[in-house]
Amino acid sequence: MSELVVRKPGALQALVSIHDVMPNTRPQVTGMLERLSLPAEVVTLLVVPGKHWSSDDLDWLRRLQQAGHPLAGHGWSHRCQPPVTLYHQLHSALLSRQVAEHLSFTGAGIVQLVQRSHRWFAEQGLAVSSLYVPPAWALGKVSKAQCAELPFEQVEVLGGLLNTRNGALTRLPLVGFEADTVIRALFLAVFNRMNVNRARKQSLPLRIGLHPFDFSWRLSSQIDELLKQVDVFRRYDGVMNAAAGVAV
Repeated sequence: MSELVVRKPGALQALVSIHDVMPNTRPQVTGMLERLSLPAEVVTLLVVPGKHWSSDDLDWLRRLQQAGHPLAGHGWSHRCQPPVTLYHQLHSALLSRQVAEHLSFTGAGIVQLVQRSHRWFAEQGLAVSSLYVPPAWALGKVSKAQCAELPFEQVEVLGGLLNTRNGALTRLPLVGFEADTVIRALFLAVFNRMNVNRARKQSLPLRIGLHPFDFSWRLSSQIDELLKQVDVFRRYDGVMNAAAGVAV
């Protein structure tokens, strides 16, 4: 497993993504982009293909891509089948809330789901980035050989960025703000503080994973505060290339 280190002591680098981009979150995503007011190329949009995308919705996605936003795959339906294992039940209750659809499938089923997600972009005339993010960052049980079959070059999991071609994991800190309850707000506040400190101490890019309704939840003010602290916003593909030793 590899660790990406950028030697800029004290500087805060960040990777920004917006999860759950789909027709029914279009107003929230649009409003979030306006509020963030960041260069389009540093805000990756995680698109859920298996929803009812109207022609107008697809035109909206195309405009976002033309503006510079990278589009990444984010599952297929963003809804899991009934949990069948104790781990899946616990994951749904404590973290994913029935969206970690990968946990419903075998390794072969996960490969098919990801391949289907990748094909959808081409079918809609959309370019897709090299990044795939499973819902709730839960990739599921995929062997190294099956991982190599995935059409995306990198998969973001809870621990960091997984290179599907060689199986290397670049460990990166993560923060999130989906705090719709007091308990989740308390947990995320501590979790985020620890990871921001780790990003600064180890000179690692901090992954800022946003969800469409985050500015309506309990930690909304902390999003603005954190973004003001960021010295450098980076792209996901640049981080993977740097980890592989490619000049960027």
